[in-house]
Amino acid sequence: MDRNRLFWASRRGMLELDLVLLPFLDNVYETLSEEDKQRYIRLLDEQDQDLFAWFMRREDPQDPELLKIVQIIRDNTGLQD
Repeated sequence: MDRNRLFWASRRGMLELDLVLLPFLDNVYETLSEEDKQRYIRLLDEQDQDLFAWFMRREDPQDPELLKIVQIIRDNTGLQD
């Protein structure tokens, strides 16, 4: 996915998600492995309500691949424990 499409896919319907995903895209995405980049792209297909719950640590994704990228995002966007 090219950078412009990735930016627009990262913009969500919730300001809270934009405040997590857009800085992550700007500051961390390029440093990810190709596998983690693919996990991020896959993550963008998930529902906003699920993303919000995952990032706020209300629950974790059941899929271990999604959990890995969610944890990377949490660790790199001020959402640590």
